[in-house]
Amino acid sequence: MTENRTADSSAPLVLVVDDEAANLESVARIFQKEGLRTATAATGEQGLDQLRRERVNVLVTDLQMPGMSGVDLLRAARTVSPGTEVVLMTAYGTVETAVEAMKEGAYDFLTKPLKRHNLVKSVRKALEKQELVEENKRLRARVAQLSKAGGIVGASPAFRATMDIVRQAAPSSATILVLGESGTGKELVARAIHDLSNRADGPFIPINCAAIPESILESELFGYEKGAFTGAVGRKEGRFERAHKGTLFLDEVGEMSPAVQVKLLRVIQEGEFERLGGTSPVKVDVRLVAATNRDLAQEVKEGRFREDLYYRLNVVKLGLPPLRERTGDVLLLANHFLRAFCEKNGKQITGFSKQAQEAMERYGWPGNVRELENAVERAVVLSRTEVIDLGDLPETVRGAADAAPASRAIVIPIGTPMDEIEMRVIHETLRHTQGDKTLAAQLLGIATRTIYRKLDREKSAGEPETV
Repeated sequence: MTENRTADSSAPLVLVVDDEAANLESVARIFQKEGLRTATAATGEQGLDQLRRERVNVLVTDLQMPGMSGVDLLRAARTVSPGTEVVLMTAYGTVETAVEAMKEGAYDFLTKPLKRHNLVKSVRKALEKQELVEENKRLRARVAQLSKAGGIVGASPAFRATMDIVRQAAPSSATILVLGESGTGKELVARAIHDLSNRADGPFIPINCAAIPESILESELFGYEKGAFTGAVGRKEGRFERAHKGTLFLDEVGEMSPAVQVKLLRVIQEGEFERLGGTSPVKVDVRLVAATNRDLAQEVKEGRFREDLYYRLNVVKLGLPPLRERTGDVLLLANHFLRAFCEKNGKQITGFSKQAQEAMERYGWPGNVRELENAVERAVVLSRTEVIDLGDLPETVRGAADAAPASRAIVIPIGTPMDEIEMRVIHETLRHTQGDKTLAAQLLGIATRTIYRKLDREKSAGEPETV
C-alpha cells in the first residue's frame, strides 16, 4: 500500500484499490496530476485498513478482486467510513453486478478500459456530492443552534414561505427590511439571516432604536471621540464599528429621528461615517437588517420617515405572519417551548391536556410567539401534574375556551392559499370529531380515503422546520 503526499495536504484524498499493479499505478497518476492526494492498495483488505486509519473522500475500487471483492469493500466502507463516496471499476461482463452495487450505495461505476476524462469527471462529481452533504450537515448544525427557547419553529405554509425568502436572501449582501407585529420573532429572523449568510463567522450586533433615547442613539450607532461632549472621557466604538464584517440589526428602525436617519443613509450609500466629535471618516463593511412594526410606507407619506432611506432599507422586504395566521404552528411551538422550559426548570411534564390544547388554538395571541412562550413558561412553573391543564394557562387564554361557541368557526386571512385552507378545514373537523376520520369525511361530504390521502401528502411534504 502506497500513499502520495505531494499534493496540498488540504486536498481531498482518493483511495485506489486494484489487484492489477499497472492499472493501479495508472489510475493513481491520473489523480495526482489533478492535484488530488492519492493512496493505493492492492487488495480489498489493505483498502479497508486505509479507510479505518484516515478519512478518505472517494474510494475507487475494482469490482472483481481475489479475497475481498469490490462489493465486499463497498459494504465495509459503508460501515467504517459512511461519508466516503465509492466509484467502482468493472469489466463489461460484470455491469449487472455493478448496478446492484450502486443500489447498496456506490456513487458510480466505470467500465474498463477506463477513459481518463470519464474517470476524472466521476470522481469530481463524487467530491461535489460529498461537499454538498457536508455543507448540509453544517447548515443543519448551525440551524439547530437556533432551535432553543424563543427560537423560530414552524410547519405552516405561511412559515415555510417566510423561511424560503430567508434562505434565498441570506447569502446575498442586500439590505433586508423585516416587517411584523411585536412578538413575531423579528430579531430571531435577523439572526437566522446572519447565520445563513457568508458573514456567519462575523459579529451579529443588535440595537433597539426605540429603547435608546434619541440623544444617545447617534453615539450608540456611530461612537464618539474623546471630548465630543461632557462625559466623553475617551473614544468609544459604535455599533457600526463593532459589526464590521458582520451584520447590524436595527430593530424598530421606524423610531429613528430625522437627524439619525440622515447619518444612517450616508453609511448605506458611502460605507463610511464619522464618530461624534470626529473629523476622519471611518469605513465599515456591514450588512444591514432592519425591522419595524410600523407601516413605513405610511410613515413616508406622512413625512416622518425619509423616502430615500426607506427605499435603501427596503431592498428585500420580509413580512412575518402573526401567530393567528399560523394556527397550525401553535401546538408545535407550545410543545417546543414545553421541552425547553421543562429542562430549564427540572420538571417532568409530558404534554398538554385536550382542553388546554383547544384553548391555545382558539386564542388570538395578540402578543404572538412571545406571548405563547411566556404562557408556556408560566404553565410549566405552576403545573403540579405531568400534564399541563387548562387551569395552568393564563386567564386570557382560558377565556378563549370559555367563550368558544358550540359550533366552531375558522378565521382564514385573505390571501391564504387554497391548499392551506383545505387542510385547516380538515384538521379543524378532525378535532371536532376527536380524530374520527369517517365522521369527519361525512361532515365534509368527501370520501374517507380522501382525508387519508391528503394527510399523507401533507406529512410527506416535510417535517416541521427549525431555524
